[in-house]
Amino acid sequence: MQPTVAIVGTGHAGLQAAASLREQQYSGRIVMIGAEPYPPYERPPLSKGYLLGHTPTPRLALRPASFYADRNIELLSGRPAAEIDRLRRDVILDDGGIVAYEHLILATGARNRPLTIPGADLEGVCYLRTLADADILRGQMQPGKHVVVIGAGFIGLEFAACATQLGMRVSVLELADRPMARAVSSSIASLCVAEYEKLGVQLRFNTAITGIIGSNGRVGGVQTKDGETFAASLVLIGVGVMPNSELAAASGLAVDNGIVVDEHLRTSDPHVSAIGDVAAHRSDHANGALIRIESIQNASDQARCVAAAIAGRPQRYRAVPWFWSDQAHLKLQIAGLALASDQTVIRGDSNGASCSVLHLRDGRLACVETLNRPALHLLARKLIARNIELTPQQAADERFDLKTLLPT
Repeated sequence: MQPTVAIVGTGHAGLQAAASLREQQYSGRIVMIGAEPYPPYERPPLSKGYLLGHTPTPRLALRPASFYADRNIELLSGRPAAEIDRLRRDVILDDGGIVAYEHLILATGARNRPLTIPGADLEGVCYLRTLADADILRGQMQPGKHVVVIGAGFIGLEFAACATQLGMRVSVLELADRPMARAVSSSIASLCVAEYEKLGVQLRFNTAITGIIGSNGRVGGVQTKDGETFAASLVLIGVGVMPNSELAAASGLAVDNGIVVDEHLRTSDPHVSAIGDVAAHRSDHANGALIRIESIQNASDQARCVAAAIAGRPQRYRAVPWFWSDQAHLKLQIAGLALASDQTVIRGDSNGASCSVLHLRDGRLACVETLNRPALHLLARKLIARNIELTPQQAADERFDLKTLLPT
């Protein structure tokens, strides 16, 4: 049998794994298996330019059809994997097809966490993660409509900004006391709140949702625990995601809020790796905690790491996590992880549209959040990668050139 790498998942992680294998001169068969009926496509524009009509569907494609043909990468779109037979090393597809593998890469990603409240199944209650989700939303976004966003996370807020640009009235309801509470500091969150309020978005925090109401099967409003009702002709639910680890669990692989992998991104089966949003790994950047990172950077870097290992050049996964999001007119970028940091320092004007928050852990730079400071973001990634020592005084002093901390 020809040596074969099977990749379950056709998102950013899966595609990067296939591309990197060829870059690493892997000469065996590469088969990408995808549940969605489309070739790999970009997801970030779905909550931004695609909804606004600025990004046409063809421009979402991550690679042209010729890319796969030229590199002899087989793409099985719309044929979900139903089972993994690890003893025989087979992936069984839902249509009965079988893909035998020498090594299997699971890049199955994550899915929207459902909101299990009365009325969640009414027409007009939507989610946003896939191209199909975005198409449903685009057909219902019209000027003058009132939309309620449940959850003030990255996607929910990005959608809110798009909706206001299209002339919709937007209310965002969040259970936590601030937006993006698990991802950004209170200082950055406050600046983002001010920006959305300028756009006319109504933001409500510490707000629990008890139900969604409507008539004739169509959504009409959202009810809160304190008795308020927010009128809505469209509701977007954005309360987080869940890793697609069921396929792995059914085959006996270790799972714990994702598919558990080691420092080389191997699962409990040495012939199976997991990458991207679904992979749970112990990170040096989180004090060794078992975490999942939901970002394109992490997906791409993990894909390259696994491809190198399959090609005979194994390396420990140690990439610095980084992330970006367009929050209204603010470019939010995060380098590193703020988990377990013991000091936080603001650099710049905490009331302005350009500032940064530096997180220190044991006297070293652990994470940097920036708004509209791309140069500092790039520098922060280098500093964190080198585990640079930094004092709170240096971190807060804009006159101190952080670049001097890099080795010459």
